[in-house]
Amino acid sequence: MGHRITTQSRGHGGPTYRAPSHRYKAELRHLGRNDTTVNAVIIDIEHDPARHTPIAKVEVEGSEKKYVLVPEGLGIGDTMSWGSEVSYKNGNTLPMSAIPTGAYICNIEARPNDGGKFVRAGGVQAMITDKMEGRVAVRMPSGKTKWFNGQCRATVGVVAGGGRSEKPFVKAGKKYHKMKNTASNWPRVRGEAMNVIDHPFGGGGHQHAGRPKTVSRGTSPGRKVGHIAARRTGRRR
Repeated sequence: MGHRITTQSRGHGGPTYRAPSHRYKAELRHLGRNDTTVNAVIIDIEHDPARHTPIAKVEVEGSEKKYVLVPEGLGIGDTMSWGSEVSYKNGNTLPMSAIPTGAYICNIEARPNDGGKFVRAGGVQAMITDKMEGRVAVRMPSGKTKWFNGQCRATVGVVAGGGRSEKPFVKAGKKYHKMKNTASNWPRVRGEAMNVIDHPFGGGGHQHAGRPKTVSRGTSPGRKVGHIAARRTGRRR
């Protein structure tokens, strides 16, 4: 009897393939709400296994300590503020209706006071391009324009950690630890390199699929590999 292919095992779930969230330091959210003003001082810049960008440990007024996403240009001893009445400067978070057109922003909320959902990866930024009747148009890192509620908050600046992915891993061990924190499928073995009982494309006198790579949407899980429910097949002319 054949083995379960990797797609079946991972799709079934379980602790083996779950992201190691117990290693992550915190859920990074904007502090406070639109109707409150929060000031904090950065006391440390730390690495978070959950992401590629560094994060800031801040001390909020009242000696409470939190982790937040930090933009470029800020360091230990700098201040960050959240609220609708704070000034417009790098690192501050305020409603997008109060941020001028053409400004670079990051950590954008999808809905007012949800804590930040968009533009959070290292080195990325969005730009405010237009405003009208309580709505704000933002050019996202993908180049597309997305409209947001004007009361959605965003942080002024560019997310720290830009260019980090351009540095080569050099050693397989470093790549191993990086992928282990994201619960990704690595190292990934080609199906054609496997034995016939391990994968539909395995086996044979030489490495070849031995069957069509396009399968239907209703194919059984053990055979659902290759081009699943492809819109078209054949050579493009």
